[in-house]
Amino acid sequence: MIELTHIKKTYDTGRARVTAVDDVSLSVEKGDIYGIIGFSGAGKSTLVRCINLLERPDSGRVRVDGVELTELSVPQLREARRRIGMIFQNFSLMPSRTVAGNIAMALRHSALTPEKKKEKIASLLELVGLGERAESYPSQLSGGQKQRVAIARALANDPKVLLCDEATSALDPQTTRSILKLLRSLNEKLGITMVVITHQMSVVKSLCRHAAVMEHGRIVERGTAVDLFSHPQQPITKSFIDTACNVDSLRDYLEDQTERKAVTGGAPVYLLTYAGSETSEPLMANLYRLFGVSANILFGNVDFVAGTPIGRLGVTLSGEKEAVSRALAYIKDRRVTVEEL
Repeated sequence: MIELTHIKKTYDTGRARVTAVDDVSLSVEKGDIYGIIGFSGAGKSTLVRCINLLERPDSGRVRVDGVELTELSVPQLREARRRIGMIFQNFSLMPSRTVAGNIAMALRHSALTPEKKKEKIASLLELVGLGERAESYPSQLSGGQKQRVAIARALANDPKVLLCDEATSALDPQTTRSILKLLRSLNEKLGITMVVITHQMSVVKSLCRHAAVMEHGRIVERGTAVDLFSHPQQPITKSFIDTACNVDSLRDYLEDQTERKAVTGGAPVYLLTYAGSETSEPLMANLYRLFGVSANILFGNVDFVAGTPIGRLGVTLSGEKEAVSRALAYIKDRRVTVEEL
């Protein structure tokens, strides 16, 4: 559905030439929910705006639904953009227009009759759960309701692609969950392809099937959301996941050597990460049964990523040195990632 090939985008700040996107190639399959995560300044928002050519890349090719956007004339590009919806962090609603009026703005070039437009707006509001708020103004809505209006507006022209640029960053956690649930529902009902820009790994965990990690304008890691959470390769990916899964709190605790020795007795601490069917195995009980090794659990967490359970345990292992070595080998044979903290 989306093919980005060797995209490069630079800006002239007056003092220097800054490369925001540096030779990025990316493929998103039809119907996928693809996350792009990175810290501020990583280039992720610039990259997503290259998809609909709100930012025209200096070089590279952009293909959406088989159409080479970079080769289109201005009128052709305007028409192509009607099939690419976009929602933003700040909602971008017109305060002087009602909810219905804001959605109608997206239909101003539509061939629909006024009556059909009215029906379309009503159906969109029902779809996003705001069927009774058509005559309300943005000032009368909560942040989550405003984002639902923005989503309805983005869907007005029946797009095949929906770009979400930090769409939940301005919302509280509970409202964020409701918006992510809505986006997931829309993907299932409409089959719409989504690209989600975020700096929150929790959003990727809750919503995305595939994801890429950006740093300094480049994609440094990509894969399924499950693979990224269970087997991260790059330090920046590990940092994001540690925060999303509260592993960083364990690392912080263990940095205090006095506290560490009091809890562990000086024994090594291992972080075990396991996914899918491995989470159902009584691993700790098996260590004692097979090797006589006892596990002291300091930390435990189970997340569900794209429907797959991913568990993390912070443990110390007690027993004969040789038995502990055999126990660690057994753990790794179970396709469990072992990291000594």
